[in-house]
Amino acid sequence: MAVLVVIGLSTTINPDPAQSETCSVPSEHAGMTFPIEKVDPAWVCRLHEIIDNYTTVSQVGPIRAGFPESLYHQLLDRPPLAAALINRLELGLYTSEVRGPGRFWGNDGEGAEGIVQLVYQDRTARVYYLEGSYDTRLLPNLAGKAVVFLKMDSVHDADGMEAVHSTMVSYVKLDNRVLSGLATLLRSLIERTVNRKLSKGVETVNRLSRLMRQHPDRVLFKAMEPPAFPDDEVAFVKQVLEHLSYSGGAAPSRTTSP
Repeated sequence: MAVLVVIGLSTTINPDPAQSETCSVPSEHAGMTFPIEKVDPAWVCRLHEIIDNYTTVSQVGPIRAGFPESLYHQLLDRPPLAAALINRLELGLYTSEVRGPGRFWGNDGEGAEGIVQLVYQDRTARVYYLEGSYDTRLLPNLAGKAVVFLKMDSVHDADGMEAVHSTMVSYVKLDNRVLSGLATLLRSLIERTVNRKLSKGVETVNRLSRLMRQHPDRVLFKAMEPPAFPDDEVAFVKQVLEHLSYSGGAAPSRTTSP
């Protein structure tokens, strides 16, 4: 759910193909290996500039999200739907909009908003490029760019239910040179802020999974109350609810309309 946990804001994010051959990005981050050789070369310099000149680097996880792997991937591809469900179920104040292929705008309702661009994905890993801002009373207005490496592992809990453990490594580069120069003084506070945002996003998704398992009727009611979600999104929510009910060892709950 990277779009829900970022510090980023931009109206355009486009790679610079002219520079791609001169840059490189390491494949290992916090002991996890990512297939950087499969990343579109046009994006490599964008990632390199942040990773090579980061203000802070943070690691979060592994954090559990109570969805089967296939459903978790589908939810990652639907940030606006996930944000709307979380908002309607009063789990958070997230909002999100599609801004292009693999590109989403997001706002966490707590001062952070931005554009998230999916740069690479496979079954166990994703790489995101972000631009945006964060407005808080504790810090000056922060604007900058980030790279988030997401690693996912499918696991089973003690009850045999499938879940996903997510681990994220984020590199943040502030745009403000003065703030970047003060990074040694602010680093601890900035890192705690980034970690809190990342952790809260994944933990909120886990809370959503618990509600879907325990109160499917309520979740479907919220998806269908005015303004109702599009038909394809309602169908997806029903699919998730039925799958979670079945995998939890119970018969799928009978749904009710508003």
